[in-house]
Amino acid sequence: MAGDDTSSTRWLSYEEQQAWRAYLRAHRELQVALDRDLTEFDISLPEYELLSMLSEQDGDRARMSVLADLVVQSRSRVTHTAKRLEMRGWVRREPTPEDGRGVALALTPAGRRLIESAAPTHVHSVREHFIDLMTPEQLSVLRDAFSEVRSHLVPGARPEDEIA
Repeated sequence: MAGDDTSSTRWLSYEEQQAWRAYLRAHRELQVALDRDLTEFDISLPEYELLSMLSEQDGDRARMSVLADLVVQSRSRVTHTAKRLEMRGWVRREPTPEDGRGVALALTPAGRRLIESAAPTHVHSVREHFIDLMTPEQLSVLRDAFSEVRSHLVPGARPEDEIA
């Protein structure tokens, strides 16, 4: 297994360790804050993200596999999330007309109303807890840095994929 030879390990410097830990803590705390701010809508951040991505697709529908890629979750996790959303009447599963074997998720009118109601609160939360804390230069550095990380982790990903 790679990394077993500690004599060749490039340990993190103090500054690198501080940057890594700051990222981990901030990422987790940000997710908690964004999730908390959605509680008035009785929806979690992962559920909101799935509905949001679905609302941006043509016809408010997408294959489950496409949604899994968009929200960077396993297909089984997306299936579980979709089941919870379906029980609330916010989405419905449909066979894909392209091949009949796949499953698509479609936003219902109730789901559309929910995402449109929750979106202003979510955007305010993203601004309050992240965007407005940064200078334009810091945001640019973050965008470039995480684009680089994503390019390494997802070879062939196009920059426009990050916007979706």
